[in-house]
Amino acid sequence: MSVIEVDRSHEGVAIVTMNRPEQRNAMNVALIEGLRATFTSLHRDRTCRVIVLTGAGPSFCAGLDLKEGARPPEADGLGRAQAGLVVQQSIASLVPLMRSLRQPVIAAVNGAASGGGLALALASDIRIAGTSARFNVAFVRIGLSGCDIGVSWLLPRLIGASRAYELLLTGRFVDATEAERIGLTVRTVADAELIEAALESAASIAANSPFGVQMTKEVMWSQLEIGSLAAGIDLENRTQLLASTTGDMAEAMTAFFEKRPPNFTDG
Repeated sequence: MSVIEVDRSHEGVAIVTMNRPEQRNAMNVALIEGLRATFTSLHRDRTCRVIVLTGAGPSFCAGLDLKEGARPPEADGLGRAQAGLVVQQSIASLVPLMRSLRQPVIAAVNGAASGGGLALALASDIRIAGTSARFNVAFVRIGLSGCDIGVSWLLPRLIGASRAYELLLTGRFVDATEAERIGLTVRTVADAELIEAALESAASIAANSPFGVQMTKEVMWSQLEIGSLAAGIDLENRTQLLASTTGDMAEAMTAFFEKRPPNFTDG
């Protein structure tokens, strides 16, 4: 049984499922490396337009596997601090990897998204919750800092600093209703309808041109790090000029005037 299952039965969409249900999809070396390899492969796949990330069984991802750990082989023989840093970097590098993907990532969150699971949800571009979804900053509840795996950078930008500080300091759980209210998720659906809801959002994204979607994701993430409105507009201006030279832009205009759906070829 693979710890990462990939379903490509839906046109243009890859459903990536973390598949350690008995361990609530907790992060061990196999799951971390499986996610890394899967994301890297899908990034190169021009037929994949959107990625849906979810968890098998009753949980999305319960964070680090506290029994097994997540120590990769390259940490063997190193001192305690050096080995610990290798482990940290191995897990945390998934977040910038997800940010760099061409495809938008939709997190379909079922059950607990704790610690590293919360980080995966925050690193996704869109979050949809099942009614069972629960989110928390688990690190602070096991004697560590609440600031880990990019969470202290991402969370304030998604829900505001004041709410983020409270969640980072307390580690309390946020249920699906509160998550939607504070803007952590975009909507809540019944657990049985979660994947269908994610696929509906994926289809709406895939209806747009591949390059336009890729550039939208890239610029939106970059805008979180740009320090001024002027610099942000400069980036937008250059991106729009670049996108206007694509064949898909011409096809979109032709389809609009001919009153038909566009046939995008990523050209």
